[in-house]
Amino acid sequence: MPMLSTNPASGQTLHSFPVWSMDQTHAVLSQVEHAQADWAVFTMEQRSHTMRQLAQVFRQYREEYANLITEEMGKLLKEARAEVDKCALGCEYYAEHAQSYLKDEVMASDASRSLVMYQPLGILLCIMPWNFPFWQLIRAAAPAMMAGNAVVLKHASNVPRCALALEHAFQRAGFPADVFRTLMISAEQTETVVADPRVAAVTLTGSSQAGRKVASIAGRHLKKCVLELGGSDPFIVLGDAHLETTAQHALFARFQNMGQSCIAAKRFILVDSIADVFIGHVKKLVEQMQWGDPRNEATTIAPMARGDLRQELQSQVERSLAAGARLVAGGFAIGTEGFYYQPAILDYVQPGMPAFDEELFGPVMAITRVKDAEEATRLANRTPFGLGGSVWTSDVVRGEALARQIQAGSTFVNGVVKSDPRLPFGGIKDSGYGRELSYFGIREFVNIKTLWIR
Repeated sequence: MPMLSTNPASGQTLHSFPVWSMDQTHAVLSQVEHAQADWAVFTMEQRSHTMRQLAQVFRQYREEYANLITEEMGKLLKEARAEVDKCALGCEYYAEHAQSYLKDEVMASDASRSLVMYQPLGILLCIMPWNFPFWQLIRAAAPAMMAGNAVVLKHASNVPRCALALEHAFQRAGFPADVFRTLMISAEQTETVVADPRVAAVTLTGSSQAGRKVASIAGRHLKKCVLELGGSDPFIVLGDAHLETTAQHALFARFQNMGQSCIAAKRFILVDSIADVFIGHVKKLVEQMQWGDPRNEATTIAPMARGDLRQELQSQVERSLAAGARLVAGGFAIGTEGFYYQPAILDYVQPGMPAFDEELFGPVMAITRVKDAEEATRLANRTPFGLGGSVWTSDVVRGEALARQIQAGSTFVNGVVKSDPRLPFGGIKDSGYGRELSYFGIREFVNIKTLWIR
C-alpha cells in the first residue's frame, strides 16, 4: 500500500509514494553503516560546523519547510514557522555544547589513570510521529549525530514529503552522504529494521501501544531504546491563580497544534470555588477562534491531521457526554472539506470517563472540579501517563510543593509545558522512558566506556 500525502485542509491527496522493498532497505542500511564508520572519526569541531550549517539551512528555507508542514500535516503556518525555527535552535545548541557534554572524564580509582569516555553506538533508528514532523526528528537526531552516530528515519506514513525534505536538508547542509537517510518503509517492515544487526539503537515518539511493540522487539535483540509516548497532562488551577491570564495560557496549552501534542494540557483540574469564572473566560476565548485556511494569519482553528483521528476524538466526546460530562462549547465537525473540528469544552469530567482516562489527541478541553489542592494532586496522578503537568497559583512556594508531587517527567509552575533543548525531556509510566535533550539526551545513545590504565 503506497504512502499518501494528503492535505488535511482539503482532504485531497497531493502525492503517492511507493513503499520500498526490503532489498532496497537493506542496501540503504549497508550504505549508512559505511557512512557511520567515517562519521565516527570526524572531529567534534567538524561535526559542529556541519550541524551549524544545518541550522542555517532551516533558517534559509524556513518558508519552504513551513509551507510543506502546513500543507501535509495541517498545522497553522505560523506554528509551522515556529517549528522550523526551533529546529535551527536545537541544531545550534548541540553544535555548541556537544563537545563539553561528551568530553572524557577523569575518575579516581586504583589505576595510574582512569577515565570515562563517550563513544558512538552506530546507527540509530528514529521512528517519528506526524504532529511535529521536523522538530521531533531533530531533537533526537541532532544529539545522536553530534555523538558520532548515523541516523535512519522511519517517519509517520502520512508525512512522506516532510520525511524526504529532512533528508534533503541534511544534504543541503553538507553532511556526508548516507549519514542520514529516510526509509520509505511500512510499519511491518519497521519491525525487521529494528531487529537488523546493523541498527544499534532505537528511539520512538508515538503511542504507548507502539512503544510496547518496539520495546519488545528491541529487548529481544538487546538494543537500547528511548520511548517518548502519550500523555494526559494535568493543568491544575488553584483558587489564588490569576484567572484571566491563566485562561489565556490554558487556551494555548490545549489548542496549540489543534491539541495534537503529547505534552498538550489535557485534563484541566480546577478548584471548584473558581471553576465557573475560569470556564467563563475560556469559553469566551474559544468562541472567538476562527476556522479556515491554515496559511491565513487570521485563522486560529486548523484542521486535524487525519479524518480517522477526528472520528476517534468525536467518539471520545460522545462517550464522555453519555457518562455524565456536560458540553460547554464546540464538539462537532465543521466544514464540508478537510478534517476541521470545532474546539470543545467538557465540564464535570470524572475518572471513568474517556475524557479523563484516555488521551484526547485533539482540540477538546476536559474540565474536572475538585474541592482543594490535595484532591487536585490526587486526581492529577490518577492516570497511566506521566509526561508533563502544570500548576497555576500566585503562591509560587505552594506551587512548587505541589509540582514536586506530580508524577511526571516535567512539571511547570505558572508556565505551559514545553520542550527546551537546555532541559531533559521525557516521561514515566505509560509515557515511556529515557530522556531527550540537554546533556541527558546526548548520553542516551553512546557507549559510556571506562578506560583503566596502569
